[in-house]
Amino acid sequence: MSITISTRGRPDYLLLFVTILLVGFGLVMIFSASWPKAVFNHETPWYYVHRQGLFASVGLLFMLICMNIPFRVWKKAGPLLLVTSLLLLCLVLIGGGNINGATRWFVIGGFNFQPTEFTKFAIIVYLSALISKKGEHFRSFKKGLLPIILMIGLILLLVYLQPDFGTVLILLSITCTIIIVGGADLRQLFTLSLGLVPVFIYLAINKSYRLRRISSFLNPFDDISDSGYQLSQSLYAMGHGGFTGTGLGLSVQKLFYLPEAHTDFIFAIVGEELGFIGTFSLVIIYFLYIWRGFTAAIKCNDLFGVMLGMGVITLIFTQFVLNIGAVTGSLPITGVPLPFISYGGSSLILSMACTGILLSISRDNNRKRQELDHIHKKQR
Repeated sequence: MSITISTRGRPDYLLLFVTILLVGFGLVMIFSASWPKAVFNHETPWYYVHRQGLFASVGLLFMLICMNIPFRVWKKAGPLLLVTSLLLLCLVLIGGGNINGATRWFVIGGFNFQPTEFTKFAIIVYLSALISKKGEHFRSFKKGLLPIILMIGLILLLVYLQPDFGTVLILLSITCTIIIVGGADLRQLFTLSLGLVPVFIYLAINKSYRLRRISSFLNPFDDISDSGYQLSQSLYAMGHGGFTGTGLGLSVQKLFYLPEAHTDFIFAIVGEELGFIGTFSLVIIYFLYIWRGFTAAIKCNDLFGVMLGMGVITLIFTQFVLNIGAVTGSLPITGVPLPFISYGGSSLILSMACTGILLSISRDNNRKRQELDHIHKKQR
């Protein structure tokens, strides 16, 4: 009796289910959090959720495509993705739309495209491909770490000029994770980090609005009508929800008290309407996603795949931590969306496409396990 081995293994169905669950929950919460603003600005309560549904459909398509592309294909695409990213970052500074004092978006046909989301993906693929190609030479500072630091430094500068300090932190987290997983000399990395700390402290406080964010983070109720307004309203929402919440759709803070209720601060509306039970459950679901993605990455027997998967997990985890930290007053506000949940097409499509890559890695892992099982059965 012959046993047929499929050319591709099964994807991690639990990871796929968790992703769909997060996106579906996001659609529900976006409608709940956005309908007052949608009615006021667009005369229909469905405006934002309709658009997010369109973004989710595009994201699902990208996720399925990436899931069915062998992850090793991305290795050759790294340089092209990086060059495209650099070009987009330069172009957005020249001709991008200015929203709330930041030049981060291209406005195309009524939709906003944020190039930094593409940059996150490009950095993950490029660094994973480059480091896996360098091999042992990567441990040399001159031939390994230095060229990468210079390239990443240029990208971080372009992002900082938008300005987008939150994305700078995310890109730094991704870079550090991939460099460490890739086998960098930790002594070199530690020495370099010590030299960069004063630079990032200066960048974090050299603008008055960033200083106001830090002061409002330390005590938002000192200036509740100005710099501390958003955080204090977020904390009011979380407190109002209590343990069980006010009930889905019954938030008070979304009635024009809490700015960005359906985007960066949607977690506060989850806390108000679904309470501690809802927010705790959501955090558990995120950690389930992180666990399955991490498992897929570390089980891969290809260094490129390990770094690629760890880069994606770092991207999702860092955004998750920065967003919830800002909403709960645990971290300064950085304007980072909550992955899969916050309103916004660029972030959602990127997150779903990256999940597709994790699923592709899991398929490769399962295929190899199938082959080993087949060999063991033949030996019996």
